[in-house]
Amino acid sequence: MAKNISFTIKYWKQNGPKDAGHFDSREMHNIPDDTSFLEMLDILNEELINEGKEPLTFDHDCREGICGMCSLYINGTPHGKTERGATTCQLYMRRFNDGDVITVEPWRSAAFPVIKDCMVDRSAFDKIQAAGGYVTVRTGQPQDANAILIPKQDADEAMDCATCIGCGACVAACKNGSAMLFVSSKVSQLALLPQGRPEAAKRAKAMVAKMDELGFGNCTNTRACEAVCPKNESIANIARLNREFIKAKLHD
Repeated sequence: MAKNISFTIKYWKQNGPKDAGHFDSREMHNIPDDTSFLEMLDILNEELINEGKEPLTFDHDCREGICGMCSLYINGTPHGKTERGATTCQLYMRRFNDGDVITVEPWRSAAFPVIKDCMVDRSAFDKIQAAGGYVTVRTGQPQDANAILIPKQDADEAMDCATCIGCGACVAACKNGSAMLFVSSKVSQLALLPQGRPEAAKRAKAMVAKMDELGFGNCTNTRACEAVCPKNESIANIARLNREFIKAKLHD
């Protein structure tokens, strides 16, 4: 049975990447515990606007755990203490207790500069993807279906890699700010399929080079990324990326 809770929320305010930021706080009262976390932030903003104050800026879109836009650090954990395989928008207030203090922050990474408040610029991921996260195909008359047979195990594993939504939780959780889980998932998705093999060497080198260029840190295998990934991506992908990268460099 649903109940109402009251709590204190501390939220990050920052006008831009070069501005100093600070925490504001507010008492929230009688919030139904079946309210989603983003709906609670909507209530917060409605109250702030009604009082003539500036609302909190945060990112969101689908609110269905698909797009990866709702990237928030909640009580020191990317996406908060959700069930495994859930994003911020799938976090409900029943996870919190009456009287709690809830702290909301943006992702903390040099590669994800703050745009405003809790919204960050994650276009670095798009640049990595554009560097090689694709296959080149000839357009025109479609080929016959099932012309390339793919073992089910390979197809299933590639699909697991493809579930990465690029939310950036892996980077936010990593003490080094590494994007290796993201990059390795995108590389593995194509490396496991025959369509991805012709450009495999070029892809691995280009995406790793772009990741380094954009200021992401190195992987030291702490597995913090795997622990917070809302789509349960495995660090086995990182091992695969390392193999792909080494093979590519040996063939230079």
